[in-house]
Amino acid sequence: MQLGEPRAGQLLISRDPGDGSYFDRSVVLLLDHDDEGSIGVCLHQPVTRRLPETLEQLRPLLTPPADPFEGGPVNEDAVVGLAQLRSPGSRPPGWSPLFDDIGTVELGNRAEDIDGHFSHLRLFVGLSGWGPGQLVSELLRGSWFRTRATPEEIFATPDRLWQRVLRRCGGEWGLWSTWTPEPGLN
Repeated sequence: MQLGEPRAGQLLISRDPGDGSYFDRSVVLLLDHDDEGSIGVCLHQPVTRRLPETLEQLRPLLTPPADPFEGGPVNEDAVVGLAQLRSPGSRPPGWSPLFDDIGTVELGNRAEDIDGHFSHLRLFVGLSGWGPGQLVSELLRGSWFRTRATPEEIFATPDRLWQRVLRRCGGEWGLWSTWTPEPGLN
């Protein structure tokens, strides 16, 4: 699958399951990639943590599970809102498109200003980040699989997301989805 340069809307799927690293069996949605580096959010790690009071008002609007997700180990004070438009082609206040009808939403808006515009909303605390050239280097080393994101995967329940994305990709990647931490079963 030829995807060219990394870009917003692509998924990074970790390739070294069981290594115990932060990104073990991770699925990361790229939000931005340029000469200064890359930024994304992990899609599979809900956390039960209280949101800052100004954002707690948004909890009733969140796609289940209605908890924030751990976006990554970088800038852990940052909170990113990721949403899917209810009406494709609309442009609600504070909306920045990433691809198709998926984008980020400005979290300074009141809940009333956001309610009704989005069919899905998730909040991510922290980011996954790479310095200049770092992500491309990791891709060349084979640390990540990369594919286009689908709305269903972005807002799906996080259980077994790593396996589901690899299975969708099929081929050799699909075989990785059967990996188990029990060596005798691999």
